[in-house]
Amino acid sequence: MNSLPPSNRPRAGTGAGFSLLELIIVISIIGILATIALPNLIQMPRRADEAVLRTNLRTLRTVIDQHNSDKGFYPPSLETLVEDGYLRAMPIDPITESTEWGIEIEETDPDAEPAETDVSEEGGPGIIDVYSLSEDVGLDGTAYAEW
Repeated sequence: MNSLPPSNRPRAGTGAGFSLLELIIVISIIGILATIALPNLIQMPRRADEAVLRTNLRTLRTVIDQHNSDKGFYPPSLETLVEDGYLRAMPIDPITESTEWGIEIEETDPDAEPAETDVSEEGGPGIIDVYSLSEDVGLDGTAYAEW
């Protein structure tokens, strides 16, 4: 026997699911939310590559400065940093997918007597900065080579 009074019993064929109008409204809301979120999701791989590029540039610059502090001169090449144990391997530029980096060599006055810290072991000026060789522009509007 059913213990519910007749007015509280569910009737067959009524209220057992969602109406077509309710389903259309829910699907429309999901579509609107997906339209808002999709542009952000499309840029996520590029944002990740940019984060890796920033980290790799920061690491290389820190290691160059550490080399200068330890040895008294800037490294003559980036490979020297790996050979001397400052890096395990050359970091990869995620934008160009290469281990090749642009380098900035310290400028020396040709008329001046070179100071001990200005000259590498090989007798020439060393690397003071690195940058990406990519010609692309980042999401913030600046060229990767200027980072």
